Amino acid sequence: MRKHFKSVAAILAATFIGLTASSCIGSFALTNKLLSWNRQIDSKFVNELVFIAFWILPVYEVSGLADLLVINSIEFWSGNNPVVASSKTVTGTDGQKYLVESDADGYTITTEATGEMVRLDYSAEDRAWDVTTANGTSRLMTFVDDTHVALPAADGRQAIVEVSAEGLMAYRAESAAPVFALR
Repeated sequence: MRKHFKSVAAILAATFIGLTASSCIGSFALTNKLLSWNRQIDSKFVNELVFIAFWILPVYEVSGLADLLVINSIEFWSGNNPVVASSKTVTGTDGQKYLVESDADGYTITTEATGEMVRLDYSAEDRAWDVTTANGTSRLMTFVDDTHVALPAADGRQAIVEVSAEGLMAYRAESAAPVFALR
């Protein structure tokens, strides 16, 4: 009996070490989704109570263990995280309904009334977002550094914009201004 217990313990320890030492930290998408949901609660007091309750009831522990042993392993071996993919229907300010589907690379937005699709893809290598429509693909935004992005300007060049309310207002003012061709 004792020999059998040691064998099982050794196998479990080797499996645990093999899964956790495979140089795959993983994105812990399930746990991060849970934390993001909790951060969206408006009241900081209710937010704190939910946070404490989720630690007392082992919600965070179970999600972390599921990420560690199952979801991150799937992400490592397949390259896709099953938690990342999702879809949601949203209503725009124009009253139209849009289906937003997310995957590991970006988003597909479909207008429910017309079926028109727009695809947004993120390239980690270029640190850029591209947009694809029926007319083709173009660069939407490139991260220059932690506080600046390059956006297309009205005259076709790339405008460097500060990532702030002031930078966004300046970009909007610039892109709304008429562009005159100099000869």
